[in-house]
Amino acid sequence: MQSLKVIALPLGISLLAGFAYTVAAQQGPGSTNSETVARPRKKPAGDTPAVEPAENQKIPSKFDKRKELPADIPTFKSDVLTVTVDVAVLDNKGHFIPKIPRGNFRILEDNVPQQVSDFNVGEAPMTVCMVIEFSNLYQQYWSYTWYQTLQAAYGFLETLKQDDYVAVVAYDLKSEILSDFSADKRAAYEAMQRLRIPAFSESNLYDAVVDTAERMQDIEGRKAIILISSGVDTFSKLTFDKTRNRLQNAGIPIYAIGLMQTLRELYDARGWMGPIQRLDFLQADNQMRTFAKETGGMSFFPRFEGEMPGVFRSIAGSLRSQYVLSYHPSNLAKDGKFRRIKVELVDPSTNNPLRIVDEKSKPIKYQIIAKQGYTAPREVE
Repeated sequence: MQSLKVIALPLGISLLAGFAYTVAAQQGPGSTNSETVARPRKKPAGDTPAVEPAENQKIPSKFDKRKELPADIPTFKSDVLTVTVDVAVLDNKGHFIPKIPRGNFRILEDNVPQQVSDFNVGEAPMTVCMVIEFSNLYQQYWSYTWYQTLQAAYGFLETLKQDDYVAVVAYDLKSEILSDFSADKRAAYEAMQRLRIPAFSESNLYDAVVDTAERMQDIEGRKAIILISSGVDTFSKLTFDKTRNRLQNAGIPIYAIGLMQTLRELYDARGWMGPIQRLDFLQADNQMRTFAKETGGMSFFPRFEGEMPGVFRSIAGSLRSQYVLSYHPSNLAKDGKFRRIKVELVDPSTNNPLRIVDEKSKPIKYQIIAKQGYTAPREVE
């Protein structure tokens, strides 16, 4: 695997250069002393066939397995699809809102209400993969963005608990697994030591995030991708639309942390950023928001170092504390189509949006974080 590299421009000339880049099978013991093969019984003399003793005779079966069952015999087939949706309800400060009853949740699939079959709340360990942009495009050695990237990555590692599992993936031209999933945080810290001097100037975001999400599909429990990136993609094989579809199908929530927000404002204010660069960065932010929203995650674009602890708390609160809702879709068609999910909080008595208040009876503005859909299975031919 190739090593990974970093971004940051010394305030001024090297940062400006960064903007120019944007475009044995084991056998049992054998035995030779015992007879293991049944020999055919000798027929008695004459034409009369041998008759087995009564105790050895087989119980006659009404049906011959080699023949088709009669049409009046009922057959049963279990073919039930269950959709599970992890839901986080957060206030305007990113804090998890607890103690919301089951009856206040409503799930719509393609605008059709669904019956919630299972509901539970709890706090569970996190299984997260940190996907870190580390290319020579912006993370030049000792540059501002190099420092910001490492600060965000190390800062998030510090928030993990003993039972949390974490993996580290860095990408430039290709993605590289620096450490696999482990509850031993030392492996992640050792992997981070490799993020020193970046090599390639490509930043293939689409390929990296899709590859990681699809690798995580079969992992049990709560899982997520922590994406630390500028959001710029330069040379991926996948297009933006294909990336969206594959991320939706993978169903791994993405929590995106956008880099270079302050630096971009500074360069733009001084006239050092042209309209093309400005448009590229706006598009990059929009891509990060889209990936997060459509997978049931969140996106953050901090401008100051002091915002980072709050970002990490919001991510931990959203991942650790969630409402888990399950339902059996009313649409049983196996057409392989994408079905949109919408989770709402309602007052059952009025069917109006639920009003949540704080200790002082003041209304709380809240947001519902959940995946936006799933792909229905196809009929097996």
